Amino acid sequence: MTTMIIIHAKFHINPAKQDAFLKEIQPLIAASKAENGNISYSLQKDTENENVFTMVEVWQDLQAVASHNSSEHFTAFVSKAKDFLTAPLDVKSFEGQPLKL
Repeated sequence: MTTMIIIHAKFHINPAKQDAFLKEIQPLIAASKAENGNISYSLQKDTENENVFTMVEVWQDLQAVASHNSSEHFTAFVSKAKDFLTAPLDVKSFEGQPLKL
């Protein structure tokens, strides 16, 4: 059975910079979805806090994550991300396997 890597990256965004954040993150999302080893990559808005977003990522393996983390689109976004944040980026990583129900 294949183990996937699941990443939840939580962004606490300065409300005054939310539009700029959403504009800046679009190229990252598009390029990440096109990467080898990416299963899904989607930005979710918190239903209880309008200034919190979570990037939910699913990758084929750790090699795909490592490749993503060193990609030009990822490193370019990370260098700008601090301009939008009101708290440190909160990243949690998990190993997961598909359930056979």
